[in-house]
Amino acid sequence: MSAQVWIAILVGLAATIDDLARRRIANWIPVAALAGGFGWQIGRNGWPGVLYATGGAVVGFAVFLIFYLMGGMGGGDVKLMAGFGALLGTGRLLEAALWTAAVGGILAVSVLGARAIGRWFRRGPREQALDVERQESIPYAPAIALGVWLSLVPKN
Repeated sequence: MSAQVWIAILVGLAATIDDLARRRIANWIPVAALAGGFGWQIGRNGWPGVLYATGGAVVGFAVFLIFYLMGGMGGGDVKLMAGFGALLGTGRLLEAALWTAAVGGILAVSVLGARAIGRWFRRGPREQALDVERQESIPYAPAIALGVWLSLVPKN
Protein backbone atom coordinates (compact mmCIF):
# COMPACT_ATOMS: atom_id res chain seq x y z
CA MET A 1 0.00 0.00 0.00
CA SER A 2 1.18 3.49 -0.78
CA ALA A 3 1.74 6.28 1.73
CA GLN A 4 -1.35 7.99 0.30
CA VAL A 5 -3.53 5.04 1.27
CA TRP A 6 -2.00 4.83 4.76
CA ILE A 7 -2.58 8.54 5.35
CA ALA A 8 -6.20 8.16 4.20
CA ILE A 9 -6.74 5.16 6.47
CA LEU A 10 -5.22 6.78 9.57
CA VAL A 11 -6.92 10.16 9.10
CA GLY A 12 -10.23 8.49 8.27
CA LEU A 13 -10.09 6.30 11.36
CA ALA A 14 -9.18 9.22 13.62
CA ALA A 15 -11.98 11.38 12.21
CA THR A 16 -14.54 8.58 12.43
CA ILE A 17 -13.68 7.71 16.03
CA ASP A 18 -13.70 11.37 17.08
CA ASP A 19 -16.97 12.13 15.29
CA LEU A 20 -18.75 9.07 16.69
CA ALA A 21 -17.49 9.72 20.23
CA ARG A 22 -17.90 13.51 20.44
CA ARG A 23 -19.94 14.52 17.37
CA ARG A 24 -17.01 16.79 16.53
CA ILE A 25 -13.80 16.47 14.54
CA ALA A 26 -10.75 17.88 16.32
CA ASN A 27 -8.82 20.45 14.26
CA TRP A 28 -5.61 18.39 14.36
CA ILE A 29 -7.23 15.72 12.16
CA PRO A 30 -7.86 17.85 9.03
CA VAL A 31 -4.51 19.56 9.63
CA ALA A 32 -2.84 16.14 9.61
CA ALA A 33 -4.66 15.33 6.35
CA LEU A 34 -3.49 18.63 4.83
CA ALA A 35 0.11 18.10 5.94
CA GLY A 36 0.10 14.48 4.76
CA GLY A 37 -1.55 15.49 1.48
CA PHE A 38 0.94 18.23 0.72
CA GLY A 39 3.83 15.96 1.70
CA TRP A 40 2.58 13.11 -0.45
CA GLN A 41 1.79 15.33 -3.46
CA ILE A 42 5.18 17.08 -3.31
CA GLY A 43 6.99 13.74 -2.81
CA ARG A 44 5.23 12.24 -5.78
CA ASN A 45 5.07 15.20 -8.19
CA GLY A 46 7.74 17.64 -7.01
CA TRP A 47 6.85 21.31 -6.80
CA PRO A 48 3.81 20.94 -9.09
CA GLY A 49 2.43 18.79 -6.27
CA VAL A 50 1.84 22.01 -4.32
CA LEU A 51 -0.64 23.03 -6.99
CA TYR A 52 -2.34 19.61 -6.99
CA ALA A 53 -2.69 19.65 -3.21
CA THR A 54 -3.87 23.27 -3.10
CA GLY A 55 -6.42 22.68 -5.87
CA GLY A 56 -7.76 19.58 -4.15
CA ALA A 57 -8.01 21.34 -0.79
CA VAL A 58 -9.85 24.32 -2.28
CA VAL A 59 -12.28 22.13 -4.21
CA GLY A 60 -12.89 19.87 -1.20
CA PHE A 61 -13.57 22.89 0.98
CA ALA A 62 -15.84 24.51 -1.62
CA VAL A 63 -17.91 21.39 -2.34
CA PHE A 64 -18.80 20.82 1.30
CA LEU A 65 -18.99 24.52 2.21
CA ILE A 66 -22.30 24.67 0.33
CA PHE A 67 -23.79 22.01 2.60
CA TYR A 68 -22.35 23.70 5.69
CA LEU A 69 -23.94 27.02 4.75
CA MET A 70 -27.28 25.24 4.24
CA GLY A 71 -27.00 23.77 7.76
CA GLY A 72 -26.64 20.17 6.64
CA MET A 73 -23.08 19.58 7.76
CA GLY A 74 -20.61 20.70 10.43
CA GLY A 75 -17.48 22.77 9.93
CA GLY A 76 -15.26 19.84 10.87
CA ASP A 77 -16.62 17.86 7.95
CA VAL A 78 -15.78 20.72 5.57
CA LYS A 79 -12.23 20.98 6.92
CA LEU A 80 -11.82 17.20 6.76
CA MET A 81 -12.81 17.12 3.09
CA ALA A 82 -10.37 19.97 2.40
CA GLY A 83 -7.62 17.91 4.04
CA PHE A 84 -8.54 14.85 2.01
CA GLY A 85 -8.65 17.08 -1.08
CA ALA A 86 -4.98 17.91 -0.58
CA LEU A 87 -4.22 14.21 -0.33
CA LEU A 88 -6.28 13.16 -3.34
CA GLY A 89 -5.99 16.09 -5.75
CA THR A 90 -8.95 17.50 -7.64
CA GLY A 91 -9.78 14.58 -9.96
CA ARG A 92 -9.83 11.86 -7.36
CA LEU A 93 -11.49 14.21 -4.86
CA LEU A 94 -14.55 14.55 -7.08
CA GLU A 95 -14.81 10.75 -7.23
CA ALA A 96 -14.45 10.61 -3.43
CA ALA A 97 -17.19 13.24 -3.04
CA LEU A 98 -19.56 11.12 -5.13
CA TRP A 99 -18.74 8.01 -3.10
CA THR A 100 -19.20 10.05 0.08
CA ALA A 101 -22.63 11.26 -1.05
CA ALA A 102 -23.72 7.68 -1.80
CA VAL A 103 -22.39 6.31 1.48
CA GLY A 104 -23.82 9.30 3.37
CA GLY A 105 -27.25 8.71 1.87
CA ILE A 106 -27.19 5.06 2.89
CA LEU A 107 -25.95 6.05 6.36
CA ALA A 108 -28.68 8.67 6.80
CA VAL A 109 -31.47 6.31 5.73
CA SER A 110 -30.08 3.61 8.03
CA VAL A 111 -29.85 5.93 11.04
CA LEU A 112 -33.32 7.36 10.47
CA GLY A 113 -34.74 3.85 10.08
CA ALA A 114 -33.03 2.65 13.25
CA ARG A 115 -34.35 5.67 15.15
CA ALA A 116 -37.88 5.04 13.91
CA ILE A 117 -37.70 1.38 14.95
CA GLY A 118 -36.29 2.43 18.32
CA ARG A 119 -39.18 4.86 18.87
CA TRP A 120 -41.62 2.12 17.96
CA PHE A 121 -40.36 -0.04 20.84
CA ARG A 122 -39.73 2.76 23.38
CA ARG A 123 -42.53 5.10 24.30
CA GLY A 124 -41.64 6.48 27.78
CA PRO A 125 -40.86 10.21 28.35
CA ARG A 126 -37.24 9.51 29.28
CA GLU A 127 -36.66 7.58 26.07
CA GLN A 128 -38.37 10.27 23.99
CA ALA A 129 -36.03 12.89 25.49
CA LEU A 130 -33.05 10.74 24.52
CA ASP A 131 -34.45 10.42 20.98
CA VAL A 132 -34.60 14.22 20.64
CA GLU A 133 -30.97 14.49 21.73
CA ARG A 134 -29.83 11.79 19.28
CA GLN A 135 -31.73 13.33 16.37
CA GLU A 136 -29.67 16.52 16.43
CA SER A 137 -26.99 15.20 14.12
CA ILE A 138 -25.71 12.26 12.19
CA PRO A 139 -21.92 11.89 12.27
CA TYR A 140 -20.69 12.32 8.70
CA ALA A 141 -16.97 11.54 9.12
CA PRO A 142 -17.58 7.80 8.63
CA ALA A 143 -19.20 8.52 5.24
CA ILE A 144 -16.36 10.86 4.25
CA ALA A 145 -13.71 8.33 5.26
CA LEU A 146 -15.42 5.47 3.45
CA GLY A 147 -15.95 7.62 0.35
CA VAL A 148 -12.26 8.53 0.28
CA TRP A 149 -11.21 4.93 0.84
CA LEU A 150 -13.46 3.72 -1.98
CA SER A 151 -11.95 6.30 -4.34
CA LEU A 152 -8.51 4.83 -3.62
CA VAL A 153 -9.48 1.26 -4.58
CA PRO A 154 -7.60 0.38 -7.75
CA LYS A 155 -9.78 0.09 -10.85
CA ASN A 156 -8.58 -2.66 -13.16
